[in-house]
Amino acid sequence: MRKGDGAPPRCKRRGFRACIHYDEPLAKRIADLSEKADLPAGFLGERDPSLDHGTLIPLYFILQKYTDFRLVRLGISGISLADHYRIGMLIQQAAKELNRRVVYVASGDLSHKLKASGPYGFAKEGPEYDKRIMQDCGSGSFGNLLTYDPVFLDKAAECGHRSFVLMAGALDGLSVEAAELSHQDVTGVGYGVCTFRVTGEDPSRHFLAQYEKNERDALAAKRAGEDPLVALARKTIEQFVTDRTVPDEKDPTLSLPEELLHTRAGAFVSLHEAGELRGCIGTILPVRKNLAQEIIENAVSAATRDPRFSPVRKAELPYLEISVDVLGEPEDIPDAGALDVRRYGVIVAKGRKRGLLLPDLPGVDTVEEQIRIAKKKAGIPEDEAVQLQRFEVVRHT
Repeated sequence: MRKGDGAPPRCKRRGFRACIHYDEPLAKRIADLSEKADLPAGFLGERDPSLDHGTLIPLYFILQKYTDFRLVRLGISGISLADHYRIGMLIQQAAKELNRRVVYVASGDLSHKLKASGPYGFAKEGPEYDKRIMQDCGSGSFGNLLTYDPVFLDKAAECGHRSFVLMAGALDGLSVEAAELSHQDVTGVGYGVCTFRVTGEDPSRHFLAQYEKNERDALAAKRAGEDPLVALARKTIEQFVTDRTVPDEKDPTLSLPEELLHTRAGAFVSLHEAGELRGCIGTILPVRKNLAQEIIENAVSAATRDPRFSPVRKAELPYLEISVDVLGEPEDIPDAGALDVRRYGVIVAKGRKRGLLLPDLPGVDTVEEQIRIAKKKAGIPEDEAVQLQRFEVVRHT
């Protein structure tokens, strides 16, 4: 969110800066509530204080009729759909506390890949996304917005979904009269317009609570049959996040298989939440005295030291999906022809730069993609020639 510039609340066609008055008390209250809930929705991290097109385009049309209002702009990324919904719920709470009448504008394009002739090309997920999102929003089925697979969203190349989820959270527990006004795709990019008019309260529309219960039940059933390596990683993460200690691999109550205590190997621990990567750290070759210690150390790192993510919070523990990949010995290969994206992981090297990508990852369907991502992780330009190695893994879930 950004703080306002104190512009007057009314305008006479003098441009946006003269027109828009920012609601700083409401923005600050949303930020304060988010901080208390340990959700990243404050004033830090803003890269550009100017209004972007996602704000300017709706404002252009709004200002054709309304000028006596105050604005709060939110731009949030890098968190799960569920956390977007939670922040939306805090917006509702803040508006009630400050006695604000609020209109929510959830702005963003739909799929960018609807037509081969469009600027971004075609993907089959594009029209699938547009059809599905228009059905869900047009019927006010906000609970469905939380269930979209992140890989599907990425392949559809959408950019508005998280805005829609944020708005759904702001309308949590409220009945709405939904109307689909239009959908267009003439440019190969989807644009949809729906409206939602609040008609009262509805206890059956607390969608996040329903979603989280389903997630907890499904993960609890999965944990009951969890592999011993995954069980060790989970216990490590839960114990470290809770009290900053780690298990002792010699503790007989852990009932660890003997192979974990007498085998050395590189291992990666991967965390997912609601289908999205939440952390992944590992070692290519063994650096500790046994595989158990390798898993314990890498589990802590995946949960709290992956630089791409904030540390895992205690409230997230029931929703984590965990896998452990035990790596085989890397072998040199002459070229990409020796790779198989499902069977082999890849290591790319250029001088002292080195990047690794595990095999059989959702959304990584070709060897070219696998190498490109590994290069990106290593900071190696896409067109640079690299040395290649491959490795196999045993994946434990």
